[in-house]
Amino acid sequence: MPGPVSGDDHVLEFVGEAVRSKRCILFLGAGVHAPPPEGSRFRYPLQERPPIGAALSHELAGDCDFVERFAGEDAGNLQRVALAYEIDSSRARLVDAIISSVSNGRAPSPMLTALARLDFPLVITTNYDCLFERALQAVGKQPRVAVYNPKPAMPTQDFRDATPESPVVYKLHGDIARRESLVVTDEDYIQFVLRMSDKEPYDPIPLSLKFFLTGWTTLFVGYSLMDYNLRLLFKTLRWKIDAANVPDMYSVDVRPDPLILDVWQSQRHYVKFIAQDVWSFVPRLYEFVRGEELAP
Repeated sequence: MPGPVSGDDHVLEFVGEAVRSKRCILFLGAGVHAPPPEGSRFRYPLQERPPIGAALSHELAGDCDFVERFAGEDAGNLQRVALAYEIDSSRARLVDAIISSVSNGRAPSPMLTALARLDFPLVITTNYDCLFERALQAVGKQPRVAVYNPKPAMPTQDFRDATPESPVVYKLHGDIARRESLVVTDEDYIQFVLRMSDKEPYDPIPLSLKFFLTGWTTLFVGYSLMDYNLRLLFKTLRWKIDAANVPDMYSVDVRPDPLILDVWQSQRHYVKFIAQDVWSFVPRLYEFVRGEELAP
């Protein structure tokens, strides 16, 4: 079974050249907020990091006595815990709790700031927080945010006018600045999947964005394809698109699951895995593209 690429120079060159040519889509996941590994020259204090994945779920579980009420269930299952929280309290209080957890006192990591300095005209993220937008603004860019609307609506953002200086950031699972947009409970995800089957112009992935997804390289940072919902999203985005018309997609994943690696990379050639953590890969990409070392 072929393994993931290790981040060798030829892979870095492929991704770096796509970024240099301003024809690379950045796809950001929650793992971009992970702490630096031991011994890293970079720092990202705990109090500045938003909780990711199971950590957020456990916070919400503690607030709604999930473990006591649902003995034997996984308190790290965010969709299930969020649904229980909403039923026990209210949607408004669930959203309040998420905003408090991922926003209050949080700051962009050095890796987010480095990615913000690179020329990505289009950014797609399933993160609820606004930390990447803050990082873009801090380096002098003017991000334009487009957000998934749970209710069928005409798209308002045209992705064709995206530029590195004024990139479009598409919040695919909602934005804490638009409370009604969050995709977090089981029911929210079911609704989201149903919406993905809508016809134009009500498909939540606008045609102008699909055009770039089938023409530009995509770089996934902060994701694990162990996440079932991400794999479902990925498959939906590629649905009915011939493999010959899909450009290279790369996923930075320090420990890709061997079964998914075999199916997604070796058999179906959906994505190439780069077996590095974010804190190792991003500085290398930054140095390749900008010709300078990323300062701590």
